[in-house]
Amino acid sequence: MRCPNCGSSDSKVLESREHDPSGIRRRRECNKCGRRFTTYERIETPHLMIIKKNGDRESYDRDKLAKGLYKACEKRPIPVEKIEAIISRIEQALYGKGERELKSTVIGGLVMKELLVTDEVAYVRFASVYRSFTGIASFERELNQLKKRKPGDTKK
Repeated sequence: MRCPNCGSSDSKVLESREHDPSGIRRRRECNKCGRRFTTYERIETPHLMIIKKNGDRESYDRDKLAKGLYKACEKRPIPVEKIEAIISRIEQALYGKGERELKSTVIGGLVMKELLVTDEVAYVRFASVYRSFTGIASFERELNQLKKRKPGDTKK
């Protein structure tokens, strides 16, 4: 790391602390001029493109994922921390695939899997939009499958 004062690359780290989930803040001191400065290190994530059901492509948007999850979990006894943890696990799975383009069904499937073990009502709410329920029969089929599921079973 180059000193912003003298340009020397010889510095020592005085203090490190987590800045946010994906970054570290480091307080440094230049060994040449003695000036102290702060640096931030962040994990670089690849840019993800999402391929929609109709073939359109759009950039991955964390806020869009969060909005869908929060809407499904609205008025349910699910703490914000748990919803944020779900979002983090889904993102970790997406970036862990190592692909630059993913089908939207991959994200939907991950959300469904997470909600299935978190809250059945939130699961059905999300499923009704994700699977485009057209009437009461669609809801009944989903509810019947949910009733047949064994506790702890995350497979649909």
